[in-house]
Amino acid sequence: MDASSAKEQERQAAAGTRFGIVAMAASAGGVQALSTVLSALPSGFPVPVVVVQHLAPHHQSLLPEILERRCSIRIRQAQEGDALEAGTAFIAPPDEHLLVNGDGTLSLSHSDLVHFVRPSADLLFESVAASHQEQAIAVVLTGTGSDGAMGVKAMDKMGGWVIVQDPETADFSGMPKAAWETGVADESLALERIAARLMALMTEGRRG
Repeated sequence: MDASSAKEQERQAAAGTRFGIVAMAASAGGVQALSTVLSALPSGFPVPVVVVQHLAPHHQSLLPEILERRCSIRIRQAQEGDALEAGTAFIAPPDEHLLVNGDGTLSLSHSDLVHFVRPSADLLFESVAASHQEQAIAVVLTGTGSDGAMGVKAMDKMGGWVIVQDPETADFSGMPKAAWETGVADESLALERIAARLMALMTEGRRG
């Protein structure tokens, strides 16, 4: 075990949670959905959050500023080399894939589109599954298309926990429905229940 992994496990033990990261993905309707979930998390949320929201590729994103006004946790647009921090949500910038590395840092990539999108939920989830394994939580929110479905399979294979927004409560059901139909999601929840469930998982591990 390297020093960064040992430090991460010590931090999780101190925080009283077996989980080390939450990865969220959304597309159409996602600004409101992300705001609903992230604004309900306390400033002391014990793990970092990494977020992919499909955005127009050639325009500066105002999403971090919008969320920052509504949230108690810190909101940052992810930059190359950022170190993960508890109580902070890192938002993928427009037209850049967001990846989580095994040493607890973030990478950005302008590699090919994945299922016609960049940033890709699939790539984010796959990197989180590889870096955090059973300590990872994935959340799939409203959106069109199927981005995230391959990624939740990777999360499940590595022992992570998968939450899907109930498609009936989503403004656009494509992404959560595709993720749910993989058969690997652990639970499907109404949007308004997701933040409370995340808080419960921080203290309950996999129970409940």
